[in-house]
Amino acid sequence: MRVVYLHGFASSPQSTKAQFFARKFAGAGVAFEAPALDQGNFEKLTITGQMQVVEKAVSRAEQPGETLVLMGSSLGGYLAALYAEHNPQRAARLILIAPAFQFLDRWKTRFSAPELAQWKQKGWAPVYHYGSKADERLGYQFLEDASKYPSIPDFHQRALILHGTEDPVVPYQVSYDFALAHAHTRLTLFKSGHELTDVLEDLWRETASFLEIATPGVVS
Repeated sequence: MRVVYLHGFASSPQSTKAQFFARKFAGAGVAFEAPALDQGNFEKLTITGQMQVVEKAVSRAEQPGETLVLMGSSLGGYLAALYAEHNPQRAARLILIAPAFQFLDRWKTRFSAPELAQWKQKGWAPVYHYGSKADERLGYQFLEDASKYPSIPDFHQRALILHGTEDPVVPYQVSYDFALAHAHTRLTLFKSGHELTDVLEDLWRETASFLEIATPGVVS
């Protein structure tokens, strides 16, 4: 088994969750990779560009006879689902942590019409980057490119969705409705917010159980 982990928007492979799961999978003897989705250029970020990074990471991770698992947090969860929809023969299983389904609709409500017009005219807007812990420029092409993609990807591989019931960023109802309409998807809810960093061990137990990884205290 090999896992490719996709971090969230304005985050990095050094995020708390990425590093946590890297340690857990290493301890279980499972190969793990977390690519930098912005390729070091956050200002030019697009869904298309991130999907190219995912493709390269999947190609590196693929090994004959091994199961490839895509794991993503927030926007990374959306990317994992989008990749799985178009590559059903490559991504065998998915683990989506508070996946940012319908993210573009919510993004547009964050800004007024004048703010969006100013962003488009200027070409970029300042956005807080959790990886660098500072405001960084994000080009308007991010919104334009995202409009080319579905609000909710439609994949059919086995999947586990982990979501917080107190998530103010991506309402858990979105994941609930998706799981209800897709028999291959299992949803586990936690009393937590969007980051879910206060329930990391719980996330791992659900993940290990879903992937049938034998770890202490987990029944596979």
